[in-house]
Amino acid sequence: MKKKKNQKKGKEKRRVPSREYSNIMLLFTGLFVLMIGYLLWFQMTKSRETINNPYNARLETFEKRVVRGNILASDGQVLAYTKVAEDGTETRYYPFDCTFAHVLGYSDYGKTGIEEMGNFQLLTSNAYFTEKFINELREQKNIGDNLITTLDVDLQTAAHDALGDQKGAVVVLEASTGNVRALVSKPDYDPGLVRGEWDRLSSSEDSILLNRAMQGLYPPGSTFKTITLLEYLREHQFDSEDYSYMCEGKVSVGNSSISCYHGTRHGELDLKLAYAKSCNSAFADMGRNLSVPGLKDLTDQLLFDSDLPLSFPYSRSSFKLKESDSEALHMMTAMGQGDTLVTPMHMAMITAAVANDGILMVPRFLDRTESHTGAVVVERYPVTEYGRLFSKQEASVLGEYMRAVVEEGSASSLKSDAYMAAGKTGTAEYSSDKNRSHAWFTGYATGDKPDLVVCVLVESAGSSSEYAVPVAKRVFDAYYAKE
Repeated sequence: MKKKKNQKKGKEKRRVPSREYSNIMLLFTGLFVLMIGYLLWFQMTKSRETINNPYNARLETFEKRVVRGNILASDGQVLAYTKVAEDGTETRYYPFDCTFAHVLGYSDYGKTGIEEMGNFQLLTSNAYFTEKFINELREQKNIGDNLITTLDVDLQTAAHDALGDQKGAVVVLEASTGNVRALVSKPDYDPGLVRGEWDRLSSSEDSILLNRAMQGLYPPGSTFKTITLLEYLREHQFDSEDYSYMCEGKVSVGNSSISCYHGTRHGELDLKLAYAKSCNSAFADMGRNLSVPGLKDLTDQLLFDSDLPLSFPYSRSSFKLKESDSEALHMMTAMGQGDTLVTPMHMAMITAAVANDGILMVPRFLDRTESHTGAVVVERYPVTEYGRLFSKQEASVLGEYMRAVVEEGSASSLKSDAYMAAGKTGTAEYSSDKNRSHAWFTGYATGDKPDLVVCVLVESAGSSSEYAVPVAKRVFDAYYAKE
């Protein structure tokens, strides 16, 4: 009997280690599966980003084996290409010179713009196997893939020419797709001459290399009144019938006063006319009683102080106002001054959401990658919805107010038989000198094509209706004139 008990104990002792081994095997199997899963996830989502890092030495290997591919406009026009001389020297050319400078970027002294965004694709060749095999036998480089962008040559040219010699930025988007149709920043440069002019460009007092459309931070001026308007409407359940304001050309606060542009007396105003006429006094007075937490929640909802869904380097817009701040700062903030700062791209995105029933589409610069002959579509980049910024009702109401700016207010020159425009002008002071201001316009047009959003910022120009609105008109006219 004792012998049998001892045999049972022996068997139990032998079983314990086998269970431990099984558990250990399960643990390592699980870790192995997790590791494989991570590697697959990394390969699918992060590998290109890592390889595309300008500090990654692997890119040098790509450049030794592949001639950099072309960048094309949406209609197939070549925006950038590489020419190989007989001695093997490669030179990057930009047929439109400085017109696409900041959106295309450059490929010398590092890379910027689409040249950086699509670096991996441009240095990857998906030519036919036979072509690649023959090139390798001849010890010749393969030709990199082409990037087809969403950019429109006519709209980019119109925006570039309309801005002229003024410093500033223009952003042009399709509201329903997020397609970036044009992006201009001035002063600009010829990307093909960067190598020879690097010292001048990099040390320029005018910050020539700065992409003002994406990275320039500016006080929004009266364009911010759209946000103030929405907060007022929310707090009053969208009932504006009781609103009335008598504008005397200025409103006093403490020992100072806030004036309408050029001291204009707008007289008796309802809410829509106060917005259309961009009455500073009315909106400053409105700012006295608005909920600061409500306004902060709204700006958070509109992605101030937040990351934006952008593949380009950009600056974050900021909204700063506390309940404890002075009444004067509350009033200044409500009319778009104060400490609020925004980029032209961000303002264009907010406007695009208004035009698209409250839904923001992710700004999209690239449509697809093709082999250098165009025979093989390597990858398509989908239209992507970011999310809802406004309710459909709110977007509709804001659109109605923005149309009043064209019909009755400061952007009347945008009236056209070819399209119906809506928008908001803004003149933003940025120094103690009241005569120094940035000119803003942000708006959209509806016609027989997808709604087009245009945001214009002209630095140190003056009146928005005189400087910013005409730039937008040139772009709208070019768009709706195209067949």
